[in-house]
Amino acid sequence: MTTVIDIDARATQHCETTALGVLLRHQGIDLSEPMLFGLGSGLSFIYWDGKNMGFPFLGGRVRPFDLTRNLAARLNLELLVQETTSPRRAWENVAASIDAGHPVGLQLDSYHLDYFGSKVHFGGHVVAMYGYDDHNAYLVDTGQQGGAVSTSLAGLAQARAARGPMTAKHRSFTLTASRNPPRPQSQIVPAITACAGAFLNPPIANLGHRGIEKAGKLVQTWLQRTDNARRDLPQAALLMEKAGTGGALFRNLYRDFLAECTGLFDSGHLRTGHGLYSEAATLWTAAAALITEAGESGDAQCLVQAGAILSDLSRIEHEAMRALNRLGE
Repeated sequence: MTTVIDIDARATQHCETTALGVLLRHQGIDLSEPMLFGLGSGLSFIYWDGKNMGFPFLGGRVRPFDLTRNLAARLNLELLVQETTSPRRAWENVAASIDAGHPVGLQLDSYHLDYFGSKVHFGGHVVAMYGYDDHNAYLVDTGQQGGAVSTSLAGLAQARAARGPMTAKHRSFTLTASRNPPRPQSQIVPAITACAGAFLNPPIANLGHRGIEKAGKLVQTWLQRTDNARRDLPQAALLMEKAGTGGALFRNLYRDFLAECTGLFDSGHLRTGHGLYSEAATLWTAAAALITEAGESGDAQCLVQAGAILSDLSRIEHEAMRALNRLGE
């Protein structure tokens, strides 16, 4: 038996916005990936270095699934989320939706997906599932992972059952548009100011502009933080640039969102924010390159330079978010 829904799979960059795009286009809502990211107030920053972590983590977006919740609220979408500890029930939830003609979003651990190029555990990965047969599940992932892809049902089950950081209990979700949804343009300012407010007023020093400032100081110690610099530093930089971030730790996506908004609104505050995030995106890529070079060469001076760039980025992004926050005045 084969059940496959006709979907529009596009080569997009970030996993959660990729899945959201598939689900929303099936509902007749077609938005660019940067617009999905921005309306979901997706931009953030975290510097995390826990006791059980092998190496520090730099994150550039809100927690997994918060973007989906934010977007659903902004566009008045019905978000149906199902979670269970039962693998059998988890499969029934997904199969029932697909059999009824509705693609489903899944949160899972990408490590177990057959097609995934990088075998690293990440429990916050999101895909859209649009079909299955007796052996395989048919998914849409990022363009980097192949777009419309397939994985074995056994691998999918393992990915959904995985436990660890950022995992969910076999989480699946669907989105349904209301009869009279708000115009996306009407939700841009609230989405931007919500994102700016959270960034400007982080509850702890690891987050937002304070987190970037902290990262600028701590990144200079990274050669002492690891016993394998050639592995850990380039890997950290790779995650900033290539791991579904769209480049520059999601700043490219937010820059492009703001650029799209400048075509819809005549606002000096918006133009200021866009210009500063254009500058920030370039600097994040430069910082990642220096971190890679430090790992490959062992040259601590590269990390000093990266730290200086991060210090500048804290100031630049703080200034950008202050300007964007004024859109709500």
